[in-house]
Amino acid sequence: MEWKTDWGLRGRMGFTMFLLFALYVVFIGVLIEVFNVGIIFTLAMFGMFSLAQYFFSDKLALRSMGAREVSAEEYPDLHRRVERLSQQADLPKPTVAVADTQVPNAFATGRNKKNATVAVTTGLLRALDDDELDGVLAHELAHVKNRDVMVMTIASFLSTIAFFIVRWGWLFSGDNRQGAPVIVAILVSIVVWVVSFLLIRALSRYREYSADRGAALITGKPGALASALMTIDGRMDRVPKEDLREEAEMNAFFIIPIKAGFVGKIASTHPSTENRIERLRDLEREMETA
Repeated sequence: MEWKTDWGLRGRMGFTMFLLFALYVVFIGVLIEVFNVGIIFTLAMFGMFSLAQYFFSDKLALRSMGAREVSAEEYPDLHRRVERLSQQADLPKPTVAVADTQVPNAFATGRNKKNATVAVTTGLLRALDDDELDGVLAHELAHVKNRDVMVMTIASFLSTIAFFIVRWGWLFSGDNRQGAPVIVAILVSIVVWVVSFLLIRALSRYREYSADRGAALITGKPGALASALMTIDGRMDRVPKEDLREEAEMNAFFIIPIKAGFVGKIASTHPSTENRIERLRDLEREMETA
């Protein structure tokens, strides 16, 4: 099957991003009004922080996971797989990284197709067979092809700003001159953070479905990815809870969410494994009859 756009999924993602954009426009307007600063200055500050996040988010993600770039001499089979699947996906070969952890998972990071990294854990390499590993790697490459890392980084930026205003704004609320405006900004930021939190996670779930479909089209084996998802989901229960807690905040990057920690308890960045497998099985039947 050729790589075709899923317009239903694209429409839902577009609507969610529109709601985020509208929310952030209101947020910036309120901040300008409350703090009485010029729009050019405000946009310049946001632009500066956006560029910093855009260029350095990949390094921060790898560092937070303890992942390191590995050479073809260290992991020859992994490099061969990534190179072959990249060719099938019509992508430049990304950097390959490995994190030494029992948690069986994988993620992609990088601001564009030419500056991407696909990372896997040692737990994943031990858990999957050849076809399953190809399916997971293809899923991460589909994220790269769809520019999901860039989209999610941009989508989450102002949510992060709102979070920091909520967290640190109280330090300035005691000032008689700034107290009332800061409190207003904090209250608005709370609303922005909560609403954007839910919208961003909805967007993340839509993009996981899209990456699953992309992986199936790259490998031609939807069943292999479905099998990998079942294997990874089952292995999660055997990983020590302290390991899960340490990595739970990376849920949006992983192929399977970690069901522990603060983020994992209040919202899911991924659809349920059951729903993803059901869609992959439907796609497998569609490919068999095509």
